[in-house]
Amino acid sequence: MLSISKSVSKAAFALAIIAGSTSVMAAPSAVKPSLVLQQSNVSLTLANQLIDATMAACHAEGKSAVVAVVDRAGNLIALQRDDSVGPHNTDAAIRKAYTALSTKTPSRLLANNARANPDSSNLNTVHDLLLIGGGVPLKFGNEVIGAIAAGGAGGAMQDESCALKGIEKVMPTQKLMPRK
Repeated sequence: MLSISKSVSKAAFALAIIAGSTSVMAAPSAVKPSLVLQQSNVSLTLANQLIDATMAACHAEGKSAVVAVVDRAGNLIALQRDDSVGPHNTDAAIRKAYTALSTKTPSRLLANNARANPDSSNLNTVHDLLLIGGGVPLKFGNEVIGAIAAGGAGGAMQDESCALKGIEKVMPTQKLMPRK
């Protein structure tokens, strides 16, 4: 009889825990909407379209390249590399995209500003930032939703030019940074 009583007590305790845990996972109506983020982000489809357009822009100028797209959190979404591009350019493209995303600034502009401003010269010591042109933030409205970068196309300006042409083709309403 005692073991049945213990089993019933354990079962009741287990049900109480289950009931309590389901109340922790509150229904959507119980959470204030202001506490839940709703953010736009780069989709795989958009990333692939941007990469295709950027690669096409580089190829139209007789250049090979590697192109990387990261999402709003800096995660690599898609990457494409021409056969003739060196492996170091792949890492560079990813880091340039991450740099453009995390600073919300084209990586070439950031590099120029860092060289001109002694207070910013140590930015090159921040892990994963790469102060070389070719990375451009992607915006949806006023919100940065990711970034794209090209590498290996023949220098920072050429890399950036390919990326900007890809953005212009796929996301023509994005307000692009002026080319300097």
